[in-house]
Amino acid sequence: MLISTRRVFRLSTTISLSLAAGYAMALELPFLAPIFGFMLTAAPKPPMGLKALLGVLIVLAIMLSSGLILTPIVLNYAVTGLLLVALGLFSANYITLNLGKPPIGSLLTIGVTLIVMMGQVSFTLAVTVVQELMIAIFIVVVCQWLVYPLFPEDDVLPPEPKKPQPLESSWLAARATLTTFPVFLLGLTNPSFYAPTIMKSVALGQQVSETSAKDAGWELLGSTFLAGILAILFWFCLKLVPNLWMFTLWTFAFTTWMSAKFYGIFPSRFSPSFWQNVVITLFILVGPAVADSANGKDPYKAFAVRLGLFIMVTLYAWLAMVFLEWLKERSLQK
Repeated sequence: MLISTRRVFRLSTTISLSLAAGYAMALELPFLAPIFGFMLTAAPKPPMGLKALLGVLIVLAIMLSSGLILTPIVLNYAVTGLLLVALGLFSANYITLNLGKPPIGSLLTIGVTLIVMMGQVSFTLAVTVVQELMIAIFIVVVCQWLVYPLFPEDDVLPPEPKKPQPLESSWLAARATLTTFPVFLLGLTNPSFYAPTIMKSVALGQQVSETSAKDAGWELLGSTFLAGILAILFWFCLKLVPNLWMFTLWTFAFTTWMSAKFYGIFPSRFSPSFWQNVVITLFILVGPAVADSANGKDPYKAFAVRLGLFIMVTLYAWLAMVFLEWLKERSLQK
């Protein structure tokens, strides 16, 4: 089997098993498991060992605890708390860019946004989200241990991507922060309702840091619309036989196709970051829809509202990026 084909099946199988485990364990936010399955498996490298996993979980607990620490500060000292959140967002995006650690940067971003938002509802709920995130990471790594021997990497790993210069990294981190922070402020008005939206903004913030303003329309809006279409198709496929077995199999089918696009096996005019956004947005849409159906809510109305919010957030991210790039070019001309 070609190495590119192995990567496709390794990624899609890991995502599918992570989803099955998350829903089988009845997690509060089971759709986080396949999202982290993509984030931690997309890079072509072997999975971490047991010692490394324990170290990651300890570091993760410390990072996510930042959200628990910020929660009472935001409640009692709003201006100071919001400034600290903005600083945390900038640090997370800088870690992603300058240190080349996207998963760590994404988790820290979630720590200072989603957990702080949930903490406005109750501190217990924020602690639950921290636990869910750590369980999701553990599930993904265990699934990687099971899948990797079936689809291993070659001995020679691909070269590390070139990191941007420190000054450029600072600018991109600031741009990504200004993309995510206003959505966080909106989420504070109704944390439970806007939780999927902040997850979308986190994904957009990471993508904005790697996307030029020229390509922003296709990268951001196009991937969001495509994810919405695929989510609708996924939902009606799942309705044929609505059980966990078929949920897992449909996940495998959809993620295999998207992974083939992501790794370039199937020709695509779009970049890997485009397909990364499609995968993550798909699960952010489908996961809450499944929960709405299980809780007796109208999944169609909720889906339409979420997709509309995602499109609005994406439009804001695009316009903000174009505006900030215009300011940058204007300042350089002076």
